[in-house]
Amino acid sequence: MPDSEQFYKDKTNGVGNESVYGDLLQHAAKLAHRYLGGIAVRHAGVKAEALHNLSQLSGPLPSSGEDPKSILNLLDDFGSPATVASMGPRFFGGVVGGTFPIALAAHWVADSWDQNACLFDISPVAAYLEDVVLAWLRELLCLPSGAEGAFVTGTQMGDVTALTAARNAVLRKAGWDANTQGIAGAPPIKIIVGEEVHATMLKAIRVLGFGMDHVLFVPADGQGRLKPEMIPRVAGAVIIFAQAGNVNTGAFDPFVPICDVARTMDAWVHIDGAFGLWAATSPLKRHLVEGVAAADSWAFDAHKWLNVPHDSGIAMVRNPDDLLNAMTINASYYPEPTAKREPMQWGPESSRRARAIEIWATLRFLGWEGVSALIERTCDLASRFAEGFRAAGLDVLNDVVLNQVLVSFGSDRRTTEVVARTQAEGTCWCGATVWKGRKAMRVSVSSWATTNDDVDLALDAILAIAGG
Repeated sequence: MPDSEQFYKDKTNGVGNESVYGDLLQHAAKLAHRYLGGIAVRHAGVKAEALHNLSQLSGPLPSSGEDPKSILNLLDDFGSPATVASMGPRFFGGVVGGTFPIALAAHWVADSWDQNACLFDISPVAAYLEDVVLAWLRELLCLPSGAEGAFVTGTQMGDVTALTAARNAVLRKAGWDANTQGIAGAPPIKIIVGEEVHATMLKAIRVLGFGMDHVLFVPADGQGRLKPEMIPRVAGAVIIFAQAGNVNTGAFDPFVPICDVARTMDAWVHIDGAFGLWAATSPLKRHLVEGVAAADSWAFDAHKWLNVPHDSGIAMVRNPDDLLNAMTINASYYPEPTAKREPMQWGPESSRRARAIEIWATLRFLGWEGVSALIERTCDLASRFAEGFRAAGLDVLNDVVLNQVLVSFGSDRRTTEVVARTQAEGTCWCGATVWKGRKAMRVSVSSWATTNDDVDLALDAILAIAGG
């Protein structure tokens, strides 16, 4: 085996650390700039040829290693074409935002710092900015001023984090300490969800070992909103899941009556607000989240509607002690709890990247007005889609209250065909779904980069395909 120090000197021609990073980062920036420079005009999906060429990235592991620039070139040559253009203005598949330039730049700076956001002493800036960002988010999203939070990979882990806090809290009320006594033999917990609950909530339930036999499904209305009058009154430990922004229709569960019912049962209310919770930032859409602050926990994403890089989710819990009880970690080699924020005490991960940094940068860049404008403009663009579909005589299947549009092209077979041909044609990328028994194209407008012209281009392409 070669000496590791000499091996790296040989690989870098003996230049210093600063030069090695500078040269490679400049080359990476050039490749990234070229990729982003063409994102608005490239195929919105992935061509068959690009999928075939992914094999160029495999093969046996080199025995002696390769030149760093050659590695980056290989990744760009065969990796870049095999990406969907989610950074572009006409990617409407799922609620996937692009990334603001400031968010990407801050992400690069944070990556150069390579901070482990586990403890204040390990990264003061990462821990400090978490407190700053959480305070801003509480105000922006109309959440209680005393709520605490954790920065996680996305709403999936946000649901798991909040549900863990909920589980421990409702069991504690029932005289059971989950941290010491475990779950086996614990009092049963009933979990109440709407029939249009998002799949990530159900996964969180399974991950935490509740079992689907303990889940009670409540009927929803034609837009997917849970009917609060149908919530069963049950005794014992109860957790109710509600939804801010149905992933198909964009509809919001009615939080005020749901929380009123919950109080009669002393139940915990968790709100999955993956993208919809951002409606709270808009004066025109804020009515949709009325009553949201009465819940006990919330989970939402920054990498969706705020348009920061993946992965970036947040879990928040009204009572900080409930979150600490579920997530605290202690050992002789960790510092004593202090007034400083110790991030690993609030979430499921210990070592992790400093997710708050690009959120901080993006919120400073946008300000209150910018966040509100982003939400309102993308909602207007969704309405523009719906108007175009209706004008063409097509069936829009939902009330377009947010940034989601469902459209049918007639029969299920025809709709499936139009979705597939749209994805293959490449002007835009839209996904498929099933709503109330009918197949539909789902159009989600989430990117800061999308304009009226992009919507019109996409509509022209889709309607031409549908008419062909």
